[in-house]
Amino acid sequence: MKTPTGAGRGLTTRLRTAKGRTTASQRWLERQLNDPYVRAAKAAGWRSRAAFKILELDEKYHLFRPGQRVVDLGAAPGGWTQVAVQRVGERGKVVALDLLPMDVIAGATLLQGDFQDAAVEQAVLDALDGPADLVLSDMAPNTTGHNATDHLRILGLIELALDFAGKVLVPGGAFVAKVFQGGTERDLLNRLKRDFATVRHAKPPSSRKDSAEMYVVAQGFRGASADAGR
Repeated sequence: MKTPTGAGRGLTTRLRTAKGRTTASQRWLERQLNDPYVRAAKAAGWRSRAAFKILELDEKYHLFRPGQRVVDLGAAPGGWTQVAVQRVGERGKVVALDLLPMDVIAGATLLQGDFQDAAVEQAVLDALDGPADLVLSDMAPNTTGHNATDHLRILGLIELALDFAGKVLVPGGAFVAKVFQGGTERDLLNRLKRDFATVRHAKPPSSRKDSAEMYVVAQGFRGASADAGR
């Protein structure tokens, strides 16, 4: 995938006024104004720059196929969902789930709720009309600024998403989730390796260099029998 023009350059646009803004919010706004991926996402009609992350992961790991059933956990505002809809085509099914309401995305079923709720899990399966081929999670907990605490929080969230994936994935399916630098702890990594044929860590080019985020890409789900051995 071609990197948007201007990626990697220094800041070129400054806010005209900082009135009413904290230093942190001013820095965030300046970064957004000068981020080539933000501009490229807007030009392409993606709801967020995060769309480029899943596009880049797909280019490397071939996650999507026409006709797939896909679940996007923590989907708001919907950038990954948009990409999934485009990649699976009209024969595919995409279900986007979030605690927050989302604006309609043509070609996707949007559900609001907690994926840990059994009724929500069933609603996802009903909307897919069968098991999922791919479960995506770009979820991250609210950060505290304390690295060890934040690392444990993201690992806990991944474990919950993995529990969900184990219930809805078809054998041979795939799971993609956000992690923080340092990757997955040994117990979680062993679990992933037991349940999937291949497990890799990746940092897409569009992921900001100063960000601790990475992604775990697990492919070749071994099926419910592996999950039952926990």
